Amino acid sequence: MKISVMGSGGWGTALALVLLENGHDVTLWSYTEAESAVLKEQRENPMLKGVPLPEGLKLTSDTNCVKGCGVVVLATPSFAVRTTARTVAPLLESGAVLVSVSKGIEKDTSLTLTDAIAQEVGQDHPIVALSGPSHAEEVGRRVPTAVVSASKERSAAELVQDLFMNERFRVYASDDVVGVELGAALKNVIALCAGVCDGMGFGDNTKAALMTRGLTEIARLGVAMGGRRETFAGLTGVGDLIVTCTSMHSRNRRCGILIGKGVPTDQAVKEIGAVVEGYYAAATARALAQKAGVEMPITEAAYQVLYHGKDPRAVIVELMTRERKHELEDSWV
Repeated sequence: MKISVMGSGGWGTALALVLLENGHDVTLWSYTEAESAVLKEQRENPMLKGVPLPEGLKLTSDTNCVKGCGVVVLATPSFAVRTTARTVAPLLESGAVLVSVSKGIEKDTSLTLTDAIAQEVGQDHPIVALSGPSHAEEVGRRVPTAVVSASKERSAAELVQDLFMNERFRVYASDDVVGVELGAALKNVIALCAGVCDGMGFGDNTKAALMTRGLTEIARLGVAMGGRRETFAGLTGVGDLIVTCTSMHSRNRRCGILIGKGVPTDQAVKEIGAVVEGYYAAATARALAQKAGVEMPITEAAYQVLYHGKDPRAVIVELMTRERKHELEDSWV
């Protein structure tokens, strides 16, 4: 199949290589000609060092590459997903499937990314979210990985499953788009918090508590917004949370480590040198929680640290001394 991957960051490049390996006609699009020229000259993405780009992988900065494609993969940072969808919309083939592989919530609208895409391309194009515990650095090196293909249309979810799946990249299909997208976006907030704890020198006990209770509040919001609770026990919930909170591949965790060591938030974000999705997700998740009337104390604490400069140590004391709770919310009811 003819496929264009819009976004030549590490993740877009890694997925383009999976598709190329599976025998598809793949074009990797860069936002600027300068970025594309680097890839053409070096046959390597600076964000995936040591991973060669085969000659069969087409490289361009021309959005006309989507013409004639049966599938278009949107792999830009979350803040650019809508504008990219708007740009390619008039160029799309009838019935072309859009695959969103970015993780985040749209800042100004608090929409999931598939909903933002749908607003731009209309109802004639099936939309799929592809997500899971998947560092680009490892997918590029052919490390075994499992993800989820989620869509309201079963045929679209299973098409994407078939296109990407091979012996080192396993894909499960799902119809819970809301749960998959929220798990992917909100885990970045918890990963940033995990980094803060690491930066302050806390241990495994702290991180285990943070991840577990963080997942609880992510699922709480997800269910309130129409997701299924069991999705958050799967690859895009606990799976993605584990990989992002524990790995140094995670930009969110690395940013949190700097903040935990006392680096001001704006400086920490700048030092990472790439988009720190958890920073933006903390604000949008807080807005969603307030709108849905859902309690998310860890997310609220992260927001106060990131946007109001609150001392992380003071925030942790407040979290630890909150009123007593039952671990299971319906205990003894």
